[in-house]
Parts: sequence; structure tokens; C-alpha cells
Amino acid sequence: MPKAAADLARYSRQLTLPEFGLEGQRRLGESSVLIVGAGGLGSPVALYLAAAGVGRIGIIDDDKVELSNLHRQILHATADIGREKAVSAAESIARLNPGVRVDPIVKRVDASNAAMLIAGYDLVVDGSDNYATRYAVNDACAAAAKPWVYGSVERFSGQVALFGAEGGPCYRCLYPRPPAPGSTPSCEEIGVLGAVPGVVGSLQAVEALKWIARIGTAHGGRLLQFDLLNGQILAVIVERDPACAACGDGAITGSPATQRREQPLHADVEPSELSRLLRQPGAPELLDVRERWEWTVARIDKATLVPLSELEAHVGNLDRSRPLVVYCHHGTRSGLAAEWLRAQGFHASNLAGGIDRWSCEVDPTVARY
Repeated sequence: MPKAAADLARYSRQLTLPEFGLEGQRRLGESSVLIVGAGGLGSPVALYLAAAGVGRIGIIDDDKVELSNLHRQILHATADIGREKAVSAAESIARLNPGVRVDPIVKRVDASNAAMLIAGYDLVVDGSDNYATRYAVNDACAAAAKPWVYGSVERFSGQVALFGAEGGPCYRCLYPRPPAPGSTPSCEEIGVLGAVPGVVGSLQAVEALKWIARIGTAHGGRLLQFDLLNGQILAVIVERDPACAACGDGAITGSPATQRREQPLHADVEPSELSRLLRQPGAPELLDVRERWEWTVARIDKATLVPLSELEAHVGNLDRSRPLVVYCHHGTRSGLAAEWLRAQGFHASNLAGGIDRWSCEVDPTVARY
């Protein structure tokens, strides 16, 4: 069957939509979308965008597939456990629609690289599960005047919005600063029903397809909130804030968010680089945000312990004049803490891979647990 005829058969059900048609399909085929995160949200987003015929999809994730992912992260299967999520996701997309070009990107998105990573794509869909990545995506998209589709889940609830549409708000218009570390629980702590990110990610895919094909009403300026346990949906109007640090009238000429992007901050510091810095004059201060029981098992010499849940209360005791490197077990909690500290004016970085990588690569006398 010729390719054109095969495409007509593959996409026939959406081609028959009068709002969509051949023109909508052409726009999809010429578009490029970056999906941040190949997890619970990124899975349905990637599968539906590929199935619809988006021409090029980038999927970025620095994590590996774990058994506990599989009840919700449907891009991956049991045989993929231990593999890089971005690579596993790319193979799943290629099996579904070999006509889609896929860019697997094994990286963590942060404030230092977000602008570079989003540059080659028309639209960004954020499926990340942490505030550091979400704010990095928002600020980079705001600076580039690029729209992005937001989604988040918690237990049986979720949210979806299109941010950065022309004249519309960005994420910072709604939430100017990240919440204090430890003030919001993770899915690991409180759980999530696997189908909930499936619903939210599917709605993100709908918003992305509508924006690309230029059909329907884009939800820029509306935050859709879902309580799927009780079957409730609420639309919240979000207005653009002229004083917003990321997209406001003064953002380009030196807003706080822009200033943070221009600073030579490295959001992540490799263990070997930290080891070198600690041997030099003006060495950074080390902040351990793990729990006290973890501190008794293993610690890095000369670090200060402030558990993540207590950081906001003790931030006044930290020295703002010194560079600060934050660490935890694997780097997730400390990444959140470092992002929040930067928002408070600290020159804060995160130890990539946490104390676990430090033990493996720098100091094997530090116990692993």
C-alpha cells in the first residue's frame, strides 16, 4: 500500500472530523513536540501524539524503569525494568507508529539546560513530577514565547492547563514561587491510582493536538481541575499577571526569574566536581536534607543536617553569602530543596545522584543503604 494511502487509512477517523481534515493532519505531520518525562503523564501523551501523527516527538527523562512504575507508566513493560525510560519510550512509540521521528533524550531538565532543550520544538508538554523541572520548563518557555501544556496528579485528582499561549498566563502567574520543600507530598508518599495520570495525560494530549491543529478552544487562561474519585470537574480562570517574574511586562528587562536564568548557576553538580570544589578556597557549604535516621547511617564530612520538612523554618540560619550544595539519598529531595533555595536568593546546587553516587564515585568509606 503506498504511503499516502496507508496514512489515509491510519488517520481516517480523525480526517473525517470537519474541524480537523487534511489541513489538521498536515499541521500535525509538520509539528514537533517535546515531552518532558516518560512516566505516568508522559506515557499517554506520547502514545496519543504518536498515534495522531505528530511528525517529531522528543521525549526526555534521565530515569530508569522500575517495577513500581508499571501500574501507570504504560510506555514501558516488565522486560524494560532497568532500562532508560527515554529509550524504552522511543521504542514503544516506534512500534506504534514508525512514521513518527522520535528523539530519546537521556537528561534531567533543569534551569541550566531547559532553554537549550526546548529550542528545537514547537510545543512542550510537561509530564514531570517535581517543581524544579516544572518551573524550569515554565521559565524557559516564557523567555522563548513558547506555549506548553501542564499536567499534574495526586491520588485521585489532577490538573491540566495550557500556559504561555499568546496573551495568556504562565505557570508563575498562578504559582509565583515553588512551595516550601516538604510542604507537598509526592506520589511515592501518598499514592496514585494508575488510571488517573492516564486520564490527565490524555487530556494533555488533547490540548496539544488542538493547539497544533488550530481547532477548538485552547484552554490558555483556564486551569481544569479533576476529582476523579467523586466525578467533579472545575474550570478556574487564570489571568496573566503583568508583574509576573517570568512573563510579566518587566520580565525581559531583568525580572527575578530572568535574573536567575542569566546567573551562571549549575543546578546539578557532579560528585567529582564537588570533590574538587571542596578542596579549594571558598568551598561551598554542604546541606544534607535527609531524615535524621539516614544521617546516622551515612553522611558527607562537614555537612549540616536540616531535614527537608524543616528547611523553611531553618532557612534563616543558612549563610546566603556562600555557595550551597544540597544533597539527599539519590538527588530527588535535594533537587527540590535547591530549586526552592534559589527562589529565596541562595546560590544553591544539587548533588547529582546524591550521597549514593558520592559513595560510589568519590568516597567508598561512606556507607550505602
